[in-house]
Amino acid sequence: MNNQIFYFFYNLAHQSNFFDHVVIFFGNYFPYLVILIAGIFLIFYRKSWREFFLVFFSGGLAVFFDLIFKYLVHAPRPFVALDNIRTLFPESGYAFPSGHATFFAALAVSIFFLNKKSGYIFMFFALLIGLARIIAGVHFPGDIFGGFILGAVLSILINNSPQGKAWRG
Repeated sequence: MNNQIFYFFYNLAHQSNFFDHVVIFFGNYFPYLVILIAGIFLIFYRKSWREFFLVFFSGGLAVFFDLIFKYLVHAPRPFVALDNIRTLFPESGYAFPSGHATFFAALAVSIFFLNKKSGYIFMFFALLIGLARIIAGVHFPGDIFGGFILGAVLSILINNSPQGKAWRG
């Protein structure tokens, strides 16, 4: 099923030069813009610097756990596991879980704890990034889904911890 869903999205690539550039933007460059938007949002919205730290700490811790999972699982990327997959941009390392999905899910869920409407917007951004990385041929859907789960669970645990609740006020 993972391969079927992968091919459904991957088959959208290499059909249109314009669409490929859109996918490259959302899969490779948009993440930096989302981090910038999150930083600006938190600078203006936050009630304290602790909230700013809590959001990015959640993302950083999620990436740390992502690296541990990658080391333990050793899942190949689609272009390694399957024949005739041409990625839209270069990527290396193991695939599961997706580091991008893990970080941006943690970021979105942490922002959701501060402001629900903004959290939904950042969840949408995370979804766009994840889909673009599947279409680009650098991740399987399971990699993205696993990253979303890992990032969200860690963010929920951090934000619901006594320290997280105290920092949010």
